[in-house]
Amino acid sequence: MKPISPKRSAIMCVLDIGTSKIVCMIVRLRPREGTDILPNRTHKAEILGIGHTRARGMKAGAIADMAKAEAAIRQAVDAAERMAEVQVDRVIVTVSAGRIGSEQYEARVTCPSPRVQEQDLHRVLQAASDHSVRQGRAVLHSMPVGFRLDDTRGIKDPRGMLGSSLGVDMHVVTCDAATARNLMLCIERCHLTVEALVAAPFAAGLAVLTDDEAELGTVCLDMGAGTTTLSVFAGGHFVHADAVAVGSHHVTMDLARGLSTRLSDAERIKVLNGACFAAKSDERDIVNVPSISEDERDIPNSVSRAQIIRIIRPRIDEILEMVRDRLVAAGSAAEVGRRLVLTGGGAQLPGLADLAAQVFGRQVRVARPVGITGLPDSAKGPPFAAAVGLTVYPQIAGAEHFEPQRRFLAATGTDGYFTRVGRWIRDSF
Repeated sequence: MKPISPKRSAIMCVLDIGTSKIVCMIVRLRPREGTDILPNRTHKAEILGIGHTRARGMKAGAIADMAKAEAAIRQAVDAAERMAEVQVDRVIVTVSAGRIGSEQYEARVTCPSPRVQEQDLHRVLQAASDHSVRQGRAVLHSMPVGFRLDDTRGIKDPRGMLGSSLGVDMHVVTCDAATARNLMLCIERCHLTVEALVAAPFAAGLAVLTDDEAELGTVCLDMGAGTTTLSVFAGGHFVHADAVAVGSHHVTMDLARGLSTRLSDAERIKVLNGACFAAKSDERDIVNVPSISEDERDIPNSVSRAQIIRIIRPRIDEILEMVRDRLVAAGSAAEVGRRLVLTGGGAQLPGLADLAAQVFGRQVRVARPVGITGLPDSAKGPPFAAAVGLTVYPQIAGAEHFEPQRRFLAATGTDGYFTRVGRWIRDSF
């Protein structure tokens, strides 16, 4: 998408579609003056309307039932529109499914003139992006991490500098094209146009990381219901993304099987009594577990809180160890910094930060979204980090090399003549 002008206000609509909930926010972005707090943000975000509902028709962040997912999206968008008293037709959307992954590419071109021109920059970025197009994969982000001029590396902006050879290191984030197309098709059935698709780990990092953390090197771990995604920031750049298809809903499933109770009751037990570490008193703390049947004559089971924790702990260990192994396998791009930031609904489990510190050997904190006003108290926690990050994305969209929007729209088969004409009018005037 086009980056928003630093001197211009705008109203944006963002849509975070997850496994357990769908969140729609309508925000007003106002230009902000320079500040020591979050200095790289050009605008101040103010919530005009928010709507969230339980997700239906979703599995591990992907569309599993088109009709149910469409109804849930319509409900969340309608609630936000009623609260903001505006009607929206364009949305920025998160993607958490489709095997999100990162790839690194290098490209080099020869400069015809002594000074680096704008067209030289475009040629080297295009050369790096051409390598990233692969069959069955859709490009979500294509970001230059650093430029090289002759033998000098680490250049942020080479325009106007002297040199004969210009190179670039490009970070490309991709997902399965079919997953992206189905997600866009479901949103377009709600009479909405997808303005941009943003990787969920990138959005979460934008919402919860300070500029110093992004500069020094930090891993952001977003623990959702169906997926756990991670992003790595270093040198102020987004340098790595990955995801595992295991989340906090799998903990609920383990409790439902282990305690022989309904999923709704297992979720309540997890929220009220779950933890990563058991205390001595937990052996004496008894929890009543409703029966899985609806027969009133069935007597509820009684288990200790320590037994509940013993069911929860192995799954949490598995998730953290899978993420740790992914980071190690990613190589030097992911092995940066000594800090881990936890966010997402699963990050609220008591003791998770201490357990993550043991598994990763890093400093860990649980983060909530920052830099936005007007959020209700129920939406100020870690579960809404990705949605808030989408409001930050238009401010830094200029870091992207190309617009994936047109390629996606053509793939859904819904980009007709009048749609193209309307988009040309909006983009031109």
